Amino acid sequence: MNEKQKAKIIIKTLNKIYPKAPVPLKSKNTFTLLISVLLSAQCTDVNVNNVTKDIYPKYNKPEHFVKLGRKKN
Repeated sequence: MNEKQKAKIIIKTLNKIYPKAPVPLKSKNTFTLLISVLLSAQCTDVNVNNVTKDIYPKYNKPEHFVKLGRKKN
């Protein structure tokens, strides 16, 4: 059995065990969910939702964040 086949079995099993697993993080799309998950590793889901509610309406694609650039020290 290769890695892809193992992954399919794992996903099928998880979907059976957790058919409707709630996601407490609010997101507009897959990209914003990824960003929220990364942020939630640093603080609570409630804090992430509070911060991102003002960010995601305007910035919700990788291109939007790239255009922001980096803060210079």
